[in-house]
Amino acid sequence: MSAVARLVESFAGERRPLRVLGASGQLGYGIPAASFEAGLARGPDMIGCDMGSIDIGPAYLGSGRLATTEQATKRDLRRVLQAARRLDVPLVIGSAGSAGGAPHLAATLDLVRAIAREDGLHFKLASIRADLSPDVVKAAVRAGRVHALDGMAPLDEDEVDRTANLVGQMGVEAFRRALEAGADVVIAGRACDTGIFAALPAILGFPMGLAMHMAKIVECASLCCLPGGRDPILATLDDEGFDLESMAQARRATPVSVAAHSLYEQSDPYEVLEPDGILDLREARYVALDERRTRVSGAVWRDAKALTIKMEGARLLGHRALLLAGSADPRFIAQHERILEDVKEVVRGLVCENAEQDYQLFFRAYGVNGVHDWPNKPDPLPREIFVLGECIADTPDRAAAVTQTTKQYLLHHGYEGRLSTGGNLAFPVTPPEVAAGPAYAFNVFHLMEVDGFADLFPVQLEDL
Repeated sequence: MSAVARLVESFAGERRPLRVLGASGQLGYGIPAASFEAGLARGPDMIGCDMGSIDIGPAYLGSGRLATTEQATKRDLRRVLQAARRLDVPLVIGSAGSAGGAPHLAATLDLVRAIAREDGLHFKLASIRADLSPDVVKAAVRAGRVHALDGMAPLDEDEVDRTANLVGQMGVEAFRRALEAGADVVIAGRACDTGIFAALPAILGFPMGLAMHMAKIVECASLCCLPGGRDPILATLDDEGFDLESMAQARRATPVSVAAHSLYEQSDPYEVLEPDGILDLREARYVALDERRTRVSGAVWRDAKALTIKMEGARLLGHRALLLAGSADPRFIAQHERILEDVKEVVRGLVCENAEQDYQLFFRAYGVNGVHDWPNKPDPLPREIFVLGECIADTPDRAAAVTQTTKQYLLHHGYEGRLSTGGNLAFPVTPPEVAAGPAYAFNVFHLMEVDGFADLFPVQLEDL
């Protein structure tokens, strides 16, 4: 009998609160050992871990590489696998390998299988792919069922073909199918964070609004606390609400901190859009139980009128090389915008001669507008600025050649008031040019209307 089947049987005999341990919101970056053991001592009914996000940018989705090292990822997987099997409770992991594409899921599954062999663990493993067929997406584009998000351009079929890895975010339904199929451990590709934690409560008949709200908060572990952190968090869910408690004594889940985290990654303070419905937080209430715990209630769930999934895709732009430099010359800093534009023109003439420009060259001046394009310059100007030059070209050699030429001519570029014929720049390292590898950009960040989820997110089972 699977861990889930035992829970279903137990709850059929006696209705009680469900204890959910959010072990990590960033699996692969370390799990604080003391607070994790404190959480296990509380007898959780399930352990959940989020493993990915688009916060890390498009490179990992596009390249298929894990965002964390194999050693660190295996360490964290071993910790949660051993704990879940010791307690005989379900372990649910979403967005495998950081970006949740086929190569990320495969690499994560290989680590799970290796741990099972090495540690003598036996369980039923479910894996859920999140990759979308380009043909399916192109058919949806032709049918007018794909809609751009957050200012993205409308998606066309050519852009779909340019995508290196294309995934959809699965929701509760896919995790529920895996658990109901008898899986003790679920490893999913790209997924909504809520699906990891809300599927088991849904199976056990808890109110969906409360389950989804709980899932929205605990997927980031103790980030909802004061001070925020990555220690595991315990949620105790009943039919009227749920209690939150960090497993680190120094962290406090307060009504204000928990309510604030309910807005995490949300543009709307009242509605959280999910593939199969909407979490409505208008009537949500947050009440302190004591200095460290908060009780949450009131959220409701509304089924969607149309099913949708968010799609994410990344395509190769070229190869990137960087130039790392800085300046403390007030004359350079005051004129840096014109100087950098002038050097761009000099470099283009040197490396292209009479041919068309076959690369892109950018500069960011940290200390002025490096992080954000502010409407007004700092007054007074900073004492120092850091200059980041970035070239993207078709080949690594071409990117390196452009960056090296840029370094040389920016170093010696003449400008009004210059005191020396050289030394415009200071280099933090040598060589100051750095090959940064393939460069990717998000080219798919769109919503697709679908008729169902099961065919898009198939569940595969294996016995380990």
